[in-house]
Amino acid sequence: MDELRTSAEVTWCPGCGNFAIRTAVQNAILELEKDGLKREEIVITTGIGCHAKIFDYLNLSGIYGLHGRNSSNAEGIKIANPNLKVITFSGDGNGLAEGLEHTLFAAKRNQDITMILHNNSVYALTTGQYSPLTDPGWKGPSTPKGTFEIPFNAMSLLIEAGATFVARSYSGDIKHLTETLIKAIKHKGFSFIEVLQPAVPYHKWEEYKDNIQYLDKQPDSHEEAMITAKKASKFTTGIFYQTERGLFHKGLYGDFNPIKNSLSREKRIEKIKELLKP
Repeated sequence: MDELRTSAEVTWCPGCGNFAIRTAVQNAILELEKDGLKREEIVITTGIGCHAKIFDYLNLSGIYGLHGRNSSNAEGIKIANPNLKVITFSGDGNGLAEGLEHTLFAAKRNQDITMILHNNSVYALTTGQYSPLTDPGWKGPSTPKGTFEIPFNAMSLLIEAGATFVARSYSGDIKHLTETLIKAIKHKGFSFIEVLQPAVPYHKWEEYKDNIQYLDKQPDSHEEAMITAKKASKFTTGIFYQTERGLFHKGLYGDFNPIKNSLSREKRIEKIKELLKP
C-alpha cells in the first residue's frame, strides 16, 4: 500500500471523502496485480479540482491535465497504446460541465478506459459554486438564495451516452467501492463509476450515510437499466448497467499497436522519400 503513495503533502480537507477514494483505488490496484496486471501498464489522468490532487498522491504514471480534459487525454493514451490500462479521475464539475462533451464522447465511442467521478455536488476547490450535480435549493457563494437548476442524473446520462459499465458507489463504504472499482477496471469498454463523497466544508457525512441504499439486483437490459437509473434515489449504489460492445481502438485498427508496431526512423524516411518522388 505505502509504495503506491508518494511523499507529496496531502492538502485535502481533514475528513474529506477523497481519502477513502484513494484508499479504495490502492486496494483495487493491489488486488488486480494479483491477477497479473502490471503497475507499469497503468496510466492515470485527471482534470482540475479537488479530485485531481489524487494524481500527486498516487505513485503512478499519467497526465495531470487541463480543466475538463481528463477523458480526452485518457482517450489519446489508450489509442496510442491499447496495451495500457487507463484510469481517469474527474470531479462532477470537471467531468460534467467543462468536460461534458469529452466524457460523453468517450462513452459513445466505448473507449476502453475507466472513469472515476468524485461527486461532492459542488465546486469545492474554488470555494463552493454549484455544479451539474447540485440539488435544487442548495445555498452557496454563487447561489446565496439557492440554486434552481435541475441536476443531471449521471447514471441515466452515461447509460444513454453509450457507457458499457455504469455504477455508483460511496466513499464511506470502502469495501463496496473497492469491489466496484475492480469490476470496472476489468471491464472491456468505457466504465463509469460515480462515487458519492462529501466535501466537508459544504456537506456532512450524515447527509450520505443515513441515506445510502443498495440495488436489490443488477438490471438485465438497457431498458431496465434506464428505468432503474431514473427511479432510483441519488443515494442508491450498485452496478446499474453492464454490457459488451465493440471497443473503439479495435474498430480503429484491430490488433495494431501504434507504439509496439511503429516503423523505425529509417523505414519512415524511406516511405517519405517514396512519396516525394516526382
